[in-house]
Amino acid sequence: MSKIPPPFAGSIPEKYDRFLGPYIFEPYARELAARAVTDNPQSILETACGTGRVTHHLRTTFPHARLTATDLNADMLAIARQQVADVSIQWQTADAQALPFGDHSFDLVISQFGLMFIPDKPAALSEAFRVLRPGGRILFNTWDKLENNPAFYIADKVVARYFPVDPPRFFHLPFSLYDPLQLEAWMKDAGFKNIRITHVKEKGHSPSAGDTATGMLEGSPMYTSLNELAPGMLPAIKEDLTSALAKEFGNAPMVSPLQAWVAEAEK
Repeated sequence: MSKIPPPFAGSIPEKYDRFLGPYIFEPYARELAARAVTDNPQSILETACGTGRVTHHLRTTFPHARLTATDLNADMLAIARQQVADVSIQWQTADAQALPFGDHSFDLVISQFGLMFIPDKPAALSEAFRVLRPGGRILFNTWDKLENNPAFYIADKVVARYFPVDPPRFFHLPFSLYDPLQLEAWMKDAGFKNIRITHVKEKGHSPSAGDTATGMLEGSPMYTSLNELAPGMLPAIKEDLTSALAKEFGNAPMVSPLQAWVAEAEK
């Protein structure tokens, strides 16, 4: 995999949030935020906050906590600010591999589906450990393998049919951290204890197969790849993908299974 995170820029963040947000991110955002309830954190750092799905639930669940939401991508943060219009949230562009915060600054560090895109994953976990107070917790999730998230597996196969040689492989990146033993090893190396990694199944609900196809192909860096490799072919690919998804999961609404890993630990 490339060491450079793929660009979520231009029109991509808006379509990412509009078409993929409710479908695949919202179920896990609720689930992840709910896990923090027993801790009652007073200071929370969210890394790789994206378009603010988890941020919204954190602010609702912990209305009085000091909440700092960060992402490396300014375009994603711009959508998050619109979606979660709360002046008490500190929004900040920040690199999870080198956090601009002091040691022992937060009770909770939380991140949804961000670690896969960070080049130096052990460094990001070590930084989370550093900024946590003693006894603080980390919570994050990663997708299970591509084959266990069948809508995206179908999307990968449909796109590959148009590129017999060297097809664009963006979908392999989000679903690349599916080994819980690897996650546990990195967390132990960072210094975390009481590590627990849970397999969580959800169902993704989308208004239509067409909306899902739009999100997959236009709300991700796949959009850039397709326009570079096959200018003008996106409508045909999207039509084929819509048909394939509708056949497997229904047209309107479309409901498909999702699988992810949720990791939590203490400092």
